[in-house]
Amino acid sequence: MKKYLLLLILVLGISTLLAGCGTDTENGAENNQGTEESLVKIGMVTDVGGVNDNSFNQSAWEGLQLLDKDLKGEVKVDFAQSTSDAEYIPNLTQFVKAGWDLTWGIGFLMGDHVKTVAEQNPEAKLAIIDAVVDAPNVASVTFKEHEGSFLVGVVAGLMTKTDKIGFVGGMDIPVIARFDAGFTAGVKAANPDAKIIYNYTGAFDKPDLGKAAAATMYDQGVDIIFHAAGATGDGVFNEAKARKDAGQDVWVIGVDKDQSITFGDDITLTSMMKRVDQAVYRVSKELVDGEFKPGLIQLGLKENGVGLPAENPNIPADVLEKVNEFKQKIINGEIEVPSEK
Repeated sequence: MKKYLLLLILVLGISTLLAGCGTDTENGAENNQGTEESLVKIGMVTDVGGVNDNSFNQSAWEGLQLLDKDLKGEVKVDFAQSTSDAEYIPNLTQFVKAGWDLTWGIGFLMGDHVKTVAEQNPEAKLAIIDAVVDAPNVASVTFKEHEGSFLVGVVAGLMTKTDKIGFVGGMDIPVIARFDAGFTAGVKAANPDAKIIYNYTGAFDKPDLGKAAAATMYDQGVDIIFHAAGATGDGVFNEAKARKDAGQDVWVIGVDKDQSITFGDDITLTSMMKRVDQAVYRVSKELVDGEFKPGLIQLGLKENGVGLPAENPNIPADVLEKVNEFKQKIINGEIEVPSEK
């Protein structure tokens, strides 16, 4: 009898212990869920270039990562990659329907899709880079790419040795047209005798097309190419590196980020910085602070939204001085850079 009594006490003790563990686990899950719910959640959808495009998608994600670092414990950030335009609306919708506080669409090509999702979900907050979406719940960030491109055009015009300069674009859309127009104006302002050869590849995610375009240009005597082609521009750098390794004096002007960090100073003459990371950080931080403002935000030289990198080891001091003169004239309104040709 004593054995049975002892066994019963032991079983009851274990049951109580297990019940206690179950309660702790359940409470822990609730606590984690509470923490999750208290976070400000910000999602981002890339265009077809992907998050590692060495260009504007990557820059946007870096802006959110920095926000996460600076506001640790206050925000949660994540992204969804799109491999085709058919995935834009589903990717945007998944963040919205999951109750994320802000959903970014990155790139001009997502404009109509962001508008559709915004209209279908008027209570949601969205933001977009490089397009203007006329909706009361969307913040639209655009850049005066033509102003920054004018400056790298001045660099190319003053530094070309062959008087032949190339421009490789992605798709022929308004944002790329601004790059083209500003670059052309800058080259001509610095070197009226220079010839510019243009190639629109039709894609932002095809490095092989960028490489082929660059090869054709370099074969024609071009010695400096400015690309505004997203990940397609990786191919321009690859071709330049092959030529450089073979002893040919050729250069690439990068775009969106300081692309010398990725491709090296030996082939990157400079870059036309488009500070997408800072814009994404700024708008997202405003959301966290309860100050989200739908509408248009436009960033140019005056707002430090575009321009050259802080360090330009390949550009002589006299050329940089000339670039800064043009920059100040643009800021002062003495020069109005065309946004289309």
